[in-house]
Amino acid sequence: MFDRDFEWSELVRFASYEGPEATLGVVSGRRRQGKTFLLDGLCRAGGGFFFSASEATEAESLRQFGVALARYEGQRVSYRFAHWEEAVEVMMSLATPGARPLVVVLDEFPFLAKASPELPSLLQRALGPQARHEGGPVRLLLCGSALSFMGSLLSGTAPLRGRASLELVVPTLDFRLAAQFWGITDLRLALLVNSVVGGTPAYGREFVLGDAPADLADFGPWVLRNVLNPGRPLFREARFLLAEEPDLRDTALYHGVLAAIAQGNHTRGGIAGFLERKSTDLGHALTVLEDTGMITREPDAFHGKRSAYRIAEPILTFYHAVMRPEWSDLERPGQAPLVWERSQATFRSKVVGPHFEQVCRTWIRWYAAEDTLGGLRTRVESGTVPDPAAKTSHELDAAVFGRDLEGREVLLAIGEAKWNDIMGLGHLRRLQHIRDLLQARGGVQAQYTRLLCFSGAGFTDELRGLAEQDHGIQLIGLDRLYNGD
Repeated sequence: MFDRDFEWSELVRFASYEGPEATLGVVSGRRRQGKTFLLDGLCRAGGGFFFSASEATEAESLRQFGVALARYEGQRVSYRFAHWEEAVEVMMSLATPGARPLVVVLDEFPFLAKASPELPSLLQRALGPQARHEGGPVRLLLCGSALSFMGSLLSGTAPLRGRASLELVVPTLDFRLAAQFWGITDLRLALLVNSVVGGTPAYGREFVLGDAPADLADFGPWVLRNVLNPGRPLFREARFLLAEEPDLRDTALYHGVLAAIAQGNHTRGGIAGFLERKSTDLGHALTVLEDTGMITREPDAFHGKRSAYRIAEPILTFYHAVMRPEWSDLERPGQAPLVWERSQATFRSKVVGPHFEQVCRTWIRWYAAEDTLGGLRTRVESGTVPDPAAKTSHELDAAVFGRDLEGREVLLAIGEAKWNDIMGLGHLRRLQHIRDLLQARGGVQAQYTRLLCFSGAGFTDELRGLAEQDHGIQLIGLDRLYNGD
């Protein structure tokens, strides 16, 4: 188990509760984050019952459940349930009266509920104060990867609303933890790998059989071995991620939206233009992709009604920017090296560059010290700043907000991120100009705003010299991103 101490402690707390009543917990998260590993370990440690559902009809699911239940109890003849009401009653009576609580896990619960929509209501009744069971208290855990469905289990007027005493989301590893998990000490290499596969643990173990790039020179060959190789699971992973979501029916439209975002179209209007559709036609698709955790919607720091859509899973960005446009060639043996060679510019501008910007915002949000930012941050966003005199606008990679002693919102810092450029005085002057524009337009306190320069390639001596003299200029390279604050 790697970096799941919090999740494990919460599961143990839930399982160890000594109350006499049955309790419910919900565990969710994107696929391949280790949810099943954690829950299986919990059952093994306490002798609990673990059932992993498959996509099947109600009759077949009941048959599989009956076999698993009989095997758990050591019976030679499996249960034959006619309906879930009977199955739930037996399941909730598994615990021995007077003994410690028993953990019961229903993994891939969305599959069961899809075939039997009444199941959440049956569980609600079984968990209610009027329920009668012959056994002791059960600690029931429902687990699933369909984020939109799992999120709806406990929301609004859903039957299980208000029943859960645990609602646990197992996240992906962030960029720092991902580097540790992969065992990569070369920080430039670590970020390149992270820009392709993100922080999903399975991508560093089962999917590549532990094959990590040996060094920076091995990064390209590693991509060819594991990601652009039709014989490896990462080759089709992005397609399967969409196919596994039950709410994504018009997959062509959803792939189109993701492709538009991967190509740099982050506004609704830009996405609509890319797809040659009306902006109003995309509302449902964007909402569903956001609910399933595949994209995020981030408000513009300086325009309350404007938002930027970004892909949340790096493998999806890599697929739609690099692989999907070249899919027919990639499926032919021997073509991957040529595709990779001619995709280098796209990889740098559409994959690594935007990913580096997101990593920088993540660092500001979770790792940067107050002394670095000039105060306690309250929100971190990107934004667009108009420049009326020049009849243009400036994209800002990071805007960091906080509050002064009187509670007024202040702009603590603004930042620019360049993955492959050595940053110099020109980049600093651009940030200074944007700060002046923000101060002149009013509405935001920017006179003490600090300037953050992020670079994956380094800084000029002139810029380093200025930063040493002025604490309001902060230089953040890869070492500080991964190890400092």
